[in-house]
Amino acid sequence: MTDDALIVFTPSGKRGRFALGTPLLAAARKLGVDIDSVCGGRALCGRCQITVSEGQFAKHGITSRADHLSAAGDNEIRYGERRGLAADRRLSCQAQIAGNAVIDVPADSQMHRQIVRKRAEARQIELDPTFRLHFVEVAEPDLHSPMGDLQRLIAALQGQWGLGELTVDPGLLSHLQPTLRAGQWQVTAAIRDETEILWLWPGLKDRIFGLAIDVGSTTIAAHLCDLISGEVVASEGLMNPQIRFGEDLMSRVSYAMMNEGGAAELTKAVRVGIDQLIGAVAAEAGIERADILEAVFVGNPVMHHLLLGIDPVELGGAPFALATDHAVGGRAGDLALTINPCGRFHVLPCIAGHVGADTAGMVLSESPHLSDDVRLLVDVGTNAEIVLGNRRKLLAASSPTGPAFEGAQIFCGQRAAPGAIERVRIDPATLEPRYKVIGSDLWSNDPGFAADTAKIGVTGLCGSGIIEALAEMYLAGLIKPDGTIDGGLAGRTPRLVQHDRTWSYFLKTNEPEICVTQPDVRAIQLAKGALYAGARLLMDRYGVDTVDRITLTGAFGSHIDGKHAMVLGLIPDCPLDKVTAAGNAAGTGARIALLNRTARAEINTIVRRIEKVETAVEPDFQAHFIGAMQIPHGNDPFPNLAATVALPAPAESAASENGQRRRRRRRST
Repeated sequence: MTDDALIVFTPSGKRGRFALGTPLLAAARKLGVDIDSVCGGRALCGRCQITVSEGQFAKHGITSRADHLSAAGDNEIRYGERRGLAADRRLSCQAQIAGNAVIDVPADSQMHRQIVRKRAEARQIELDPTFRLHFVEVAEPDLHSPMGDLQRLIAALQGQWGLGELTVDPGLLSHLQPTLRAGQWQVTAAIRDETEILWLWPGLKDRIFGLAIDVGSTTIAAHLCDLISGEVVASEGLMNPQIRFGEDLMSRVSYAMMNEGGAAELTKAVRVGIDQLIGAVAAEAGIERADILEAVFVGNPVMHHLLLGIDPVELGGAPFALATDHAVGGRAGDLALTINPCGRFHVLPCIAGHVGADTAGMVLSESPHLSDDVRLLVDVGTNAEIVLGNRRKLLAASSPTGPAFEGAQIFCGQRAAPGAIERVRIDPATLEPRYKVIGSDLWSNDPGFAADTAKIGVTGLCGSGIIEALAEMYLAGLIKPDGTIDGGLAGRTPRLVQHDRTWSYFLKTNEPEICVTQPDVRAIQLAKGALYAGARLLMDRYGVDTVDRITLTGAFGSHIDGKHAMVLGLIPDCPLDKVTAAGNAAGTGARIALLNRTARAEINTIVRRIEKVETAVEPDFQAHFIGAMQIPHGNDPFPNLAATVALPAPAESAASENGQRRRRRRRST
């Protein structure tokens, strides 16, 4: 028995050991976990609610259970009686630590709630939706003509709109007669694929809607689209509720493997979250859920399987077999989605075991298969998806970058929220920093910055801020090419502070202090090394040493500055004006598939042409990874970057010579 316990908070990933009996809110405060509270821990406001994630968590080496917190006391019971407290919720100000636990802080308990930056990108899409509206006048019943109401509706649609054979969704039948009579025999029918009557409204109906939903490991984004005009009428996002079971995909697969019913829990969590999003976008647009006829989904293979209720255990190890790599469709009710009672869902096809429907959406959006240029598409996230090629050939791979780019496992890291540092510049002469935070247009050295950020504060580093901070530190000489923070410069700036054998650089020295630590640098090196190595493997397989264009996509990738990403060695060398951001390309692909049924057939054909490169079994991956641990790289040249930024020349090494010989050999074969 021990007198302390390991507590892990999600989604922040912050963890620490605390004495048994420590109030959970006090532990959260000590770790800098973002939990709201205004009543001073007196169980009055109820803003500090948390949930305990139950099961075995192999990543953390612990078993978490609800009884690893103290039982509810009188104050907490009174609060529940007075204000209501869900059965799975606890007040962190009252709950005391009684054992190891994984604690999830819901979005509504966070003081600085995340901005899910997956907006809908402006895009011209040719409209050819699956559903169309047809207003008809139906002949009333007649004693002399015993034809049923459905048959007279079909006859009206065929006669007035020239439609062919029509079927009807069985779910419509109970709704048919009341609707015909409410509309006084004038109704609007929603016809699916010009062959099936899906729903009816009394009178004239001129708007119906569909959803394009990107189910990411970290965030879920939903775009509500008018199926008649193609307009995006509402967009909302939320943190994927599955994060409480594990920040990365393999942690969730592990949870499903080690806990009976774990996969079902993960499926329920993501479906509940999506249904909440549907309610949010419907409310924002001021429409009824019954007006939403279809939802189109994209997501990585693990999200794809869990959304569909498929146990992802086979994706946890070689050969990473998918249950299906084809598009999947069905009734929305089968996924517990509350839209039109006869509504449908469609999931884009997966490419391979670690390259999913989100990559298919990215390809549909960015169309590398139509390009003469050799293009590199990179969706930067917890698991990076990479596509390389042009109209001649397409290759795809995934790299396990982990959650560091999202701010997790970073000492002062946080997800994108008001107050998070997202832009950094460091003067190489004075080593003094300046920065911008989400929620303010001013730099930290601008007059009025303190007043402008008084309400939101400066709270931490989000992903784009971490990338820029490290790249700027490297350019200023604060970080060596091997990633070591150079304590030898401490005489030039008090911002370098020693901790045992390593150094930290402080961007902000007043409370709350914000710094970059040596472990932070190592975490980003590991993440960027994996991403770069995946890209280099594809380039080797394709037979090129350079690419013509690089497109960064995703909630995080779209906010990375191309120059800083290249300085850090996150992406290969390329003309900087050819490095662009495409926003949420996966979500845009889902929107294209929602609004154009021909695009669904197109992407089904394209994904069959894409060659998958499995990084986990490629012998050259480790060599590329080792080289990519250097900043920007141990041996690969960056001539385009060097033309813009002064970089130290990489040292020639046996690894460099071997790498060059290996690439020449691949090109020759």
